[in-house]
Amino acid sequence: MLSHPEFSRFYHFRAITRDASKPTAEKLREKGVEVVEADMGKPETLSAAVSGAYGVFSVTNYWESRDAAVEITQGKAVADAARAAGVSLFIWSSLPNVTKFSNGELTTVHHFDSKAEVEDYIRTLSFPSCVFIMTAFFMQNIWSPIIAPPKVDANLTYGQLDNGTVLFNFAWNPLDRIPYIDITDIGKYLAPALRDPVKYNNSRLTAATAYYSAKELVDLLSEVSGKNVVLPTEAEIPLLTDDPMKQMLARPSVLFTKWGYYGPTGEQDLEWTLAQMDERPKTSKQFLEDNGPWFQ
Repeated sequence: MLSHPEFSRFYHFRAITRDASKPTAEKLREKGVEVVEADMGKPETLSAAVSGAYGVFSVTNYWESRDAAVEITQGKAVADAARAAGVSLFIWSSLPNVTKFSNGELTTVHHFDSKAEVEDYIRTLSFPSCVFIMTAFFMQNIWSPIIAPPKVDANLTYGQLDNGTVLFNFAWNPLDRIPYIDITDIGKYLAPALRDPVKYNNSRLTAATAYYSAKELVDLLSEVSGKNVVLPTEAEIPLLTDDPMKQMLARPSVLFTKWGYYGPTGEQDLEWTLAQMDERPKTSKQFLEDNGPWFQ
């Protein structure tokens, strides 16, 4: 948004952080962003942070606490503060309720369900306009620390075998289709709602560039890197976590295989969102080309 030719002139930006002395906060100030301190875990700090704001973009971090109840409490607290402050446009970073769309088959995707519960609550607050953006699997997490590829020789680059093959670090089913997003593109998905918040009131924006099968993704990695990237077996990739959700994401999952990341209507919903946008998001291939070299 800071570099957007339209919104950078129209809006004044305020960033909220728990520690305004951090280097990242200073970099934002250098770009003309107002930086204020508040803590979602301390509701009494939130009123001043959102006071006078036209719009609020609220996003929580489930992984910090790994506790759905904490995320729900934080999300509701920000929404309450924004409503009390008279905020006109409230944007919530949401996700679908997996327990519901899987008819109770999947009940441990807590970081989806918790955001969906906050979304349901926000809808009861009667903001003049509220919009829900649902981000896909981050391209930035393609090489994730959730699990680690084996390092078979101390002289080899992490994840590479001695025959030059590179093991992808998720043991996914080759045919599983997963949506991806470059997180730097999030503003592109929100642009229509910022231009016409009334039109998009209560809308869900499915923020992904496209669905790719696991095989398509490793083929792209092979093409861009020049390496032979392959999907590993579960035996080849040891998990570094006992978190059941991270285990689910790192292994073949009924979420991807049967239900889909966004549920049964995900691809249709993505098609609608992309049709609303003026600016095209990066493809996975563009992201990989822009963020190499890989496996050096």
